[in-house]
Amino acid sequence: MKAIRRFSVRPVLPEPLRPLSELARNLRWSWHPETRELFQSVDPEGWRAAGGDPLRLLGTVSADRLAALAEDRRFRRRLAAASDDLHDYLTGRRWYQEQPEGLPSAVAYFSPEFGITAALPQYSGGLGILAGDHLKSASDLGVPLIGVGLLYRHGYFRQSLSREGWQQEHYPLLDPNELPLRMLREPDGTPSRVCLALPGGRSLLAYIWQAHVGRVPLLLLDSDVEENGPRERDVTDRLYGGGGEHRLLQEMLLGIGGVRALRTYCRLTGHAEPEVFHTNEGHAGFLGLERIRELTEQGADFDAALESVRAGAVFTTHTPVPAGIDRFDRELVARHFGPAGELPGIDVERVLELGLESYPGGEPNLFNMAVMGLRLAQRANGVSTLHGQVSRQMFAGLWPGFDAEEVPITSVTNGVHAPTWVAPEVMRLGARQVGAGRAEDALTVGGSRRWDAVDGIAAADIWELRRTLREQLVEEVRGRLRASWRERGAGTAELGWIDSVLDPDVLTIGFARRVPSYKRLTLMLRDRDRLMELLLHPERPIQIVVAGKAHPADDSGKRLVQELVRFADDPRVRHRIVFLPDYGMAMAQKLYPGCDVWLNNPLRPLEACGTSGMKAALNGCLNLSVLDGWWDEWYEPDFGWAIPTADGAATDEDRRDDLEATALYRLLEERVAPRFYDRGAGGLPGRWIEMVRGTLTTLGPKVLAGRMVREYVERLYGPAAEAQRALGADTARELADWKRRVRDAWPGVAVDHVEAVADTALNGTAELGSTVSLRVSVTLGGLEPTDVEVQAVAGRVDPADCLSRTSTFPLKPTGAPGLDGRRLYEGPLTLDRTGPFGYTVRILPAHRLLASGAEMGLVTLPSEATGEGAGVLLR
Repeated sequence: MKAIRRFSVRPVLPEPLRPLSELARNLRWSWHPETRELFQSVDPEGWRAAGGDPLRLLGTVSADRLAALAEDRRFRRRLAAASDDLHDYLTGRRWYQEQPEGLPSAVAYFSPEFGITAALPQYSGGLGILAGDHLKSASDLGVPLIGVGLLYRHGYFRQSLSREGWQQEHYPLLDPNELPLRMLREPDGTPSRVCLALPGGRSLLAYIWQAHVGRVPLLLLDSDVEENGPRERDVTDRLYGGGGEHRLLQEMLLGIGGVRALRTYCRLTGHAEPEVFHTNEGHAGFLGLERIRELTEQGADFDAALESVRAGAVFTTHTPVPAGIDRFDRELVARHFGPAGELPGIDVERVLELGLESYPGGEPNLFNMAVMGLRLAQRANGVSTLHGQVSRQMFAGLWPGFDAEEVPITSVTNGVHAPTWVAPEVMRLGARQVGAGRAEDALTVGGSRRWDAVDGIAAADIWELRRTLREQLVEEVRGRLRASWRERGAGTAELGWIDSVLDPDVLTIGFARRVPSYKRLTLMLRDRDRLMELLLHPERPIQIVVAGKAHPADDSGKRLVQELVRFADDPRVRHRIVFLPDYGMAMAQKLYPGCDVWLNNPLRPLEACGTSGMKAALNGCLNLSVLDGWWDEWYEPDFGWAIPTADGAATDEDRRDDLEATALYRLLEERVAPRFYDRGAGGLPGRWIEMVRGTLTTLGPKVLAGRMVREYVERLYGPAAEAQRALGADTARELADWKRRVRDAWPGVAVDHVEAVADTALNGTAELGSTVSLRVSVTLGGLEPTDVEVQAVAGRVDPADCLSRTSTFPLKPTGAPGLDGRRLYEGPLTLDRTGPFGYTVRILPAHRLLASGAEMGLVTLPSEATGEGAGVLLR
């Protein structure tokens, strides 16, 4: 029989145990071992059955057991200590509170997904896990962040396999009342809601649920509201579900509804209003439009509101390919922002201007969410140094006339939240070495001197730890593999072989991630005979654990999964290679520590960052990866291996994959496996252990999310808050008027003549340290010298006379304009480097409130005729 109604019955805790409820509802337990151990002691069997979820655990504990714990003085002391520790954590001064004044009073962080814990399944992959780690590290550092996202009633899909190895999706219904969430309510007890206007007089209503991520509140909007129509009620049905209008409504609710939810939360709780708004990828880009609407209702015009919004906005892009960006049909967006839709006070054409690809090579009828995010934010970044370079090239069309390296997109390399991903055994070993407090500080705030303490840990202790973690992984894999085969229809009698799957003394390689084609799940299968030889080597065998989900609509990805599964099903190798379905946080927390080597072989440069290898590294696992994402930035041969890239222009896809697979096999066969099995005194692989030390001491402090969040605070949040404060209503209007005047006048700005006078005769060559005096005649088209900067740009020149590794030198105006209105600028250019050298001049807009000279995308360069005889190339 099926129930006609479902609801949650919450346990009534005895008075002495009431603090358990607060501990269960603050997600700090997900990265605080002592709190998890406390809950485990309540009912060890129940803890395992609840999947390590305190709320589920408390819902199953018997009244007799609760009564016994209420009388247990030792348990009550532990509970009081955990409760006091949480209170100190939530109220004490942390890193942020020790910084100089001027940082933002609050920062809003918008993301379409958040991977906090498996108990709150609101994530699909790296973007969500990164967002969750960002919130947790902000909490550890005391950064006053407020997270904003959506609550998906089905979350992301659960994955299983058919007998034939085909991926199957399941969407379990999530009840918010059974999750670590509280509904935000008005003072009279009614649920707080946000409302969006839709075409045709319809409305989209959403509840606001709140999670506590340590010190950080996370607001999640839920459209499952009875007053909504069926289509509106399903807007937050599942993560990345549907397309077209459904996806657009999700992103409108996230951005516009998210700002309204923030305002409601701050009104009800007294939390400081955010000064900085951080958009994590383009999905939440509409938040800028809602902030513009707020300001226009206060009397600002659109352009002044836009300047104010841009000043306090940070946009982070995570994709290195245009195909990874959400784009909507122009007419669909226009319909939802027209007079009968949202933001009726804003001209729909102004809305469209922000997102349309109105640049060479763009699709003029498509509304691009990342383009809107960049146009609505004065500060933008990629998520690794290489990804910053790729992003500057990909979005260069928004800043015409500028070389890619000058496109105003910086980079902050991602990091991972160490307390979440470091195995308890690794934490304990570190605490034994430097003390619990210093170990926690090293994992949250960072500091290389603390990480150097790894050098003092005995080699035997490191090797014993690695074997313990490998042994735990073997047990985990066998349990999950048995459950997977039962789901695939196998009977108990067929599964005896699983007891011999993997060996805790064999070199173990991990590969786990989403399964788009560019991550190349099956590259290892290019030469199956050679892989089989590596797996079954009589003296130096390897074993591989693979996991990953293909998007439900991606049949090509599902075929890759099936191909890998069928190989792993082969009785000859199934004890050496396994595929584990339903990859998620709970599995990952066992997988990263238990592997000796973490494999990553994407198509370079399509991995924006790729943080799984960081999590593995924090547990002493070595990386074997293509030089892409973060590995391109921090790889050193002392602690890992780089898979060579076959990226020649003449190399087709099959040839490239063959070459890179061959390189992978050779590395495993000739360098990785021999080093693991090369045993010295006491049976220890001395050189391998030194690589583990190198990974921990060198990479450890770099890959921390604490380092990442500190960089965001210092390089982006702080400057954004200063810029926001500088733009009051009058100043924003003045800046908007100035920009309008400069844009109108810019077609008349020109470099008319460039004259160079050297301190010695040039004749195509010059000595290091000599000087060229430049005199440049310009027309400013009605602008004043204070509106522009005239620069000399000098650097290396290639055979095509293109400049690189440039430096800029401002030139100064001399005297009044001539009778023809032209102005003269002068300045010295020092020849400060040897080899091929060249220069040019240019004119840029200049204003104290611009974040960079390239911000407006306006630049004037000399014509070829203007520069003749002046822009001499010195070789």
